[in-house]
Amino acid sequence: MAASSRDPGRFLRRTTCTRRIGARLVLDAVAAQDDAWIVFAAGTPPEAVGPAGGTAIREVRSIGGGLVVTVSTPEVVTLTVDGSEAEIAPRRAETGLFAGLNALVALRNGESAEQAAEWLRHHAGAHGAEGALIIDRAPGGDAAFATALEALCRDIGGLQRLVVVDLDAPLGRADLPPESHPFNASESPGKDRMDLPSPDPWTAPLGELQLYEWLRRAFLDEARAVANLDLCDLLAPAEGANMFDRAAAAPSGALLLLGRHVFPWRPRDPDAPAFADHLCVQFDRPRVSRRWCVAPAKAGPETTWRMVRIAGAAPRHEDVALFFRCMGLRHRGHPVSRIVPKTSLVEEPRMLALAERLGGRPPVRMPEIAPPRVDPAATRTAIVTTMKNEGPFIIDWLAYHRAIGVADFLVYTNDCSDGTDALLDLLQDRGLVQHRDNPYRASGLKPQHAALQAAEDEPLIQAADWLICMDVDEYINVKAGDGTLRALFEAVGAANMISLTWRLFGNADIHGFEDAPVIAQFDRCAPEMTRKPHQAWGFKTLFRNVGLFKKLGVHRPKGLKPQLWDHIAWVNGSGRPLPRTDYRNAWRSTAETVGYDLVQLNHYAVRSAESFLVKRDRGRVNHVDRDQGLAYWFRMNHNAEEDRSIRRMIPAMEAERARLMADPDIAAAHAACVAAHRAKIAELKARPDYAAFYGELTGWRMERLSRMLGHFGANVFLAGPECIPDAVVRAEPDEGFFFTVDPPRETRH
Repeated sequence: MAASSRDPGRFLRRTTCTRRIGARLVLDAVAAQDDAWIVFAAGTPPEAVGPAGGTAIREVRSIGGGLVVTVSTPEVVTLTVDGSEAEIAPRRAETGLFAGLNALVALRNGESAEQAAEWLRHHAGAHGAEGALIIDRAPGGDAAFATALEALCRDIGGLQRLVVVDLDAPLGRADLPPESHPFNASESPGKDRMDLPSPDPWTAPLGELQLYEWLRRAFLDEARAVANLDLCDLLAPAEGANMFDRAAAAPSGALLLLGRHVFPWRPRDPDAPAFADHLCVQFDRPRVSRRWCVAPAKAGPETTWRMVRIAGAAPRHEDVALFFRCMGLRHRGHPVSRIVPKTSLVEEPRMLALAERLGGRPPVRMPEIAPPRVDPAATRTAIVTTMKNEGPFIIDWLAYHRAIGVADFLVYTNDCSDGTDALLDLLQDRGLVQHRDNPYRASGLKPQHAALQAAEDEPLIQAADWLICMDVDEYINVKAGDGTLRALFEAVGAANMISLTWRLFGNADIHGFEDAPVIAQFDRCAPEMTRKPHQAWGFKTLFRNVGLFKKLGVHRPKGLKPQLWDHIAWVNGSGRPLPRTDYRNAWRSTAETVGYDLVQLNHYAVRSAESFLVKRDRGRVNHVDRDQGLAYWFRMNHNAEEDRSIRRMIPAMEAERARLMADPDIAAAHAACVAAHRAKIAELKARPDYAAFYGELTGWRMERLSRMLGHFGANVFLAGPECIPDAVVRAEPDEGFFFTVDPPRETRH
C-alpha cells in the first residue's frame, strides 16, 4: 500500500497494491511486530493456501468467502497457493495513525465530498468522533473527491485524523448492479419487473466481507473505539455517554448499532438529496440494518470484525445504539417511489428533530389529511360487481344479499350473450340495481379493473357507508346473530374493515345444471384450515367508505393514505384484529389471520359441471389471459367437508326472490337467461373437445381428487391434476398423508 500525503498530521491518502498469485487475488499483506496477515479475495477456499519455507500459518479465518491468513513471519512470507509456492512481502501496519482515537470506518461508493463532510461534521460534533478511515471504492481512487473532502473538513473541530484509501481492485459482488440501484433497496417495490443494468463490481454491494478484519489489522487495532457506519448513516442524538464511551465501558467491548431506514417524502432538490430531506419511516415493515462500535483492546484479539457484527463479542441487551440510514442518499438518483412504497411512509419525530439540528433547508413534510369522521349508526351497504353471461344466477344472488341487508348494487357487464344485460336493465328500471356497460375497451384495462375505476365516480358508491367488491358466485355468509349485516356490524364493534375469507365450495358431485338456488344445491366445501392452494384463503373486504384508501380494488381497497394508517380498525372473519403488515397489500388470509366465526365468503367458483362448461367458454373478467380448464377445476372444486350454515337464510332469500319474480317481466327475463344457459350447455357438449372435458370433470378421478386436496403440496396445484399418479388417487390416505412434486416449468392455470 503506497503512501502519499498533503497534510501528514491530519489528512492522509493511501493506495492498495493488490497482486495475483495464479488464479487468486491477494488484496493486501500487512505485518505487525510478530505476525503478518495475508488477505485473499472472496472465492479463495481455505485449502488453497498452505505454509512453505520457514513460514508457519497460525490461523486461517474464512469470512464471507474471503480469507485472512495469520502467519508468524512478519518479513517475507512464503506460502503455497493452489500448490504453487509464492513469496509475499507485507507492508507495515499503520495502526498508530488512529492510536487512542474514537474512529469511524466507512466505504465511499460514489457519495459526494459535501455529503461525506456533513457526515463527519455530525459525528465529530455530536458524538465525539476524532478520526475517520474512508475506503474510496472508485476505480483507482478519486483525486477530486479527496481534495474537496480535505478542504471541507479543515473546520471540523475535534477531527484529528482522516485517511482515505484508494483501491486498485473492486470490492463489490460481481453479480449485482450498482448499490445505488433500487434493486438493492430491501424495500423497493416491483423488483421482478425491473430492467437491471449490467453487474458492476466497482459499485455493487460489498462482496469482500473480510474487509473489516483487514482494516482492523492495517489501520484500526490501536484505536480507542471504532464505529462502522456508511456515509448515508447518521447516529441518533445520544442521551448520556456517546457510543465510543459506551463501547469502551461495555463488558464485551462492543455495541450493536441498529439502523432504521429513513426516506424523504420528497427531496427539495432531486438531483442533490440531503440528510435533512429524510423524515419518513415505514409504519408496517420497518427494515433495520446492523453495524457495530467496538473497543479493540476491550473486545480482545480473538474477536473477528465482520460487516454486521463483532464475532466473538456478546453485547448485552442494553448495549445498543440507534442510527438512521438515509435511503435517498444510498439510492441517489432515483425517485422515492422506486425505493419504497410511499403508501408505507409516516413521519418519524426523532428524524425530524435531527433534521432541525443539521440545519439548512427543512424537509418537505407529508401533506396533512384530516382524520375520518364516522357515524357508527350509518350502515348503508353497497356491492360493486362485474358480470359476463351470469344471467341464470343473478336473481338468487340479488335476493339473498337484499335479504341480509345490502341496499345497493352496481353491476358492470361486458360482451354478454345470454340475456344478462336485458335482465339487469329491467332490474335497474325497477330501482333494484344500477347497470353499466363495462368501459374496459376505452380504458385498455382488464374488465374488472376498468369497472372498479369507473365505479369510484358513481354517486351510489360515493354515498355508501360500507362497500365491498365481489362476484356473483360469492355469497356473504354471516354467522353472527340473525345472519344479517346488521348483526355482523354489531359483532365487530368499531371495526371499519372486515376480511371475508373465501370458503371454497365444490360441485358436490352435481353434474347437471338446475334452476335452483346455488346455496341450496352446493354444500360441500374445503375445510376451514386449507392452506393450499394459494387461492383457498383469498378474501374480499367489506369496508367503511371513509377515505382511508385512494381507490377500489378487487380484494380490498388500494392506495392506503399512510397519514391515516392508525385509524384503520381491520378485523378478520372472527373479529380479531389484523396486523398492520396486512394494511397495504394483503389479499389472502394466513394461518395466523384466518377466521370464520362471524362471517365467511362462500365462493361457488365451479357450481355444476355443466355450468362450468359455460364458465370456461365465457372466460374471466380479471385474469383474462388464463384458461379456466381442468387445472382451475382441480384447484377450486373442494368437496371434502359439508357446510350448511348459510341455509338458515334460505327462507329469507326465498321470500325476497318471490317478490322479485312476482314481476312478470323479471320472471320472463330470468327464464330467458336460463334457456340461453341450457342451450349453451347443449352446444358445448355437442363439441368433441368440450364433451371430452365434461367427461373428465365428471369422471371418478376428478371426483375422488375433490375430496383429497388437503393432502397435496403447493407444486401439485401449480402442475395440475395430471401430475398425480392413479395409485395415489385410488389410495385411502390417512390424516398425515402428503403428496407433492417438483416445481413445474410452467404453471397450469
